[in-house]
Amino acid sequence: MDHFTGYIFDLDGTIYLGNQAIEGAVETIQYLQSLDKKLLFLTNKTIESRENYLKKLNGFGIKIGLNNILNPALVTIHYLQKNHNGGKVYVIGEEILKHEFRENGIKFATCPEETDVVVVSWDREFHYNHLDFAYQAIKSGASVIATHPDRTCPMPGGDVPDCGGMIGAIEGTTGMEINVVMGKPSVLTALAALDILQVDAKDCLMSGDRLETDILMGNNAGMSTALVLTGVTQQEDLSVVQVKPTYVLNSVHDIYRNSSLQNA
Repeated sequence: MDHFTGYIFDLDGTIYLGNQAIEGAVETIQYLQSLDKKLLFLTNKTIESRENYLKKLNGFGIKIGLNNILNPALVTIHYLQKNHNGGKVYVIGEEILKHEFRENGIKFATCPEETDVVVVSWDREFHYNHLDFAYQAIKSGASVIATHPDRTCPMPGGDVPDCGGMIGAIEGTTGMEINVVMGKPSVLTALAALDILQVDAKDCLMSGDRLETDILMGNNAGMSTALVLTGVTQQEDLSVVQVKPTYVLNSVHDIYRNSSLQNA
């Protein structure tokens, strides 16, 4: 499995769980780096900055730079700059996401009537006032986008509610589906990832623990895909879903264990 030019890895449930690297993950990344492979770490999580992800991965012994990390905040910022340049935004999301928006010149709305775009993201302090502001803004004509579709996020003690809860609240009150989603499995994220790596989809392997995001995105983009069983998806889930990966791995360590070096 070391014949690809580019490798894209999900983080939570794939490279680590909480503050613990998954066994063999660091060894696998270091092996691919020794072969001069192009690597990108792709997360749907918006409650941490790319700088924090970099510090965490470096702490595990994965020596990469900031340009090796892509998150929905960056994809969303580029989308807003291209499609709603100068528009005012209302963000349901945590302070780290809002900080990244401010740093990139995104303007914030102070009332529903002046809101051009509602951005829905994971917010662990989500409450009724957020929902009401977004609802009134959408009624007044604001567009609505979501940073990522994940219903839950894997944690060492079990998964917890993610952005899907906020999306569900907005869709439940407005009666409209949010059909512009930035993170995996969006084609916007796939194209951004391939552009960063400068590789063709056919020469890239997407590895992750979620069928409906990681694997679906990779499949739709024309990549080979590897489902790892260290996060959300389990072996028994494969028999009841339509999304099928190219490979099913116990963990990312199988990429190293099944490499040509190991098979020689």
